[in-house]
Amino acid sequence: MLRPVDTLSPADLLADLRPRLRDPAGLLVVQDLDGVCMDLVLDPLTRRLEPSYVQAARQLDGRFSVLTNGEHEGRRGVNRLVERALGEAHDPSRHGLYLPGLAAGGVQLQNRHGQVATPGVNATELAFLETLPARMADELRAWLPGLLPRLDGDDLERQINLAVLDNPLSPTVNLNGLFQLSAAGERPVALARELQQGLLELMQKLLEEAESQGLEGSFFLHIAPNVLDSEGREQPVWASERGIGTTDVQFMLRGAIKEAGLLVLINRHIARHHGVHPLGEAFNVRSAPRRHADLLALAAERIPPSLMPQLVGVGDTITSTPGPTPGSWRRGGSDRGFLTLLQELGRCFERPNRVVLVDSSGGEVSRPSMADGNLSGLTDPDDPLRLDVLFPGGPDQYRAFFGELAGSLQR
Repeated sequence: MLRPVDTLSPADLLADLRPRLRDPAGLLVVQDLDGVCMDLVLDPLTRRLEPSYVQAARQLDGRFSVLTNGEHEGRRGVNRLVERALGEAHDPSRHGLYLPGLAAGGVQLQNRHGQVATPGVNATELAFLETLPARMADELRAWLPGLLPRLDGDDLERQINLAVLDNPLSPTVNLNGLFQLSAAGERPVALARELQQGLLELMQKLLEEAESQGLEGSFFLHIAPNVLDSEGREQPVWASERGIGTTDVQFMLRGAIKEAGLLVLINRHIARHHGVHPLGEAFNVRSAPRRHADLLALAAERIPPSLMPQLVGVGDTITSTPGPTPGSWRRGGSDRGFLTLLQELGRCFERPNRVVLVDSSGGEVSRPSMADGNLSGLTDPDDPLRLDVLFPGGPDQYRAFFGELAGSLQR
């Protein structure tokens, strides 16, 4: 049994949070999106948000923010999902039904009326990002036929369209469709690893091109899922018989890490309810410290304990796999950093913060599952990240909980 501590049930969490809803200044739910409130899918354009979830998020206004590596705007943005979910009956801008919070890892800020800002991002960086989806597609056209020789013509273009995600602030290559093709071959694991290695080399090449154009230090590569090395750098999870491992590499703006985003959201939450920005009115992820310890120290130094809300962090992507030596572990995942900081802030400020994990293995993308109660691939007995509440029923179970939580405000 790998679960490191006894966990609360979702019903226990609901009972704990209901009375706290009466004071919106004292509670902030910070939630990832993909795999949490909607299933993971091979083609992000087929994602769906439930209208009831969108309405529940509106009811929790002032107590709820999103924190995602996806984006609000663009044709693949979550705002398009909100609009499709509501149909023509509601204007989300007028009725304040867009999901508020941070996207693109923290560089894209949005309020519930869909007003978007990118504090700290300059025009030269945006112009370079705009060129990347076409560059990614060209690189895949040159590279993939040698690895998957049966893939040509219309099939090649179809796979490229699935793989290249033209997010304005975080252009991404997603391997899920190509993994399905490799799984039908004679050496699926070896071929999947070659796809992963080739993708990392492709993205590193684009990163070096940015540096050659005077944008050194502007961008980094976010690998998902990942494991962290001894210096906290993201490394791929290589495909194996245990699972497919890394599926995406995102080209992201430097500073776009969820840990920094968490402090931005706390700073804005306090300003909304108390009228002061303890970290400064212009504080954003690009001006924030980059080291985890420095973020924690900044919060401890600048945020008055009386103003710190209770935090509930909700994610789905954490990993833990056996390390190279007996008893060692390689841990990572795009939600691990912000969930760990949230946990540490609870200890520092003596708040009952809650770390919530949703099982996203039931979608179309291969992920470690909670089904056997073992949490293998997610955590380990020595994991410093303690999971307070589990949703083994995945996004369906979490959406039901979220709806009940929002409904409590009407009672």
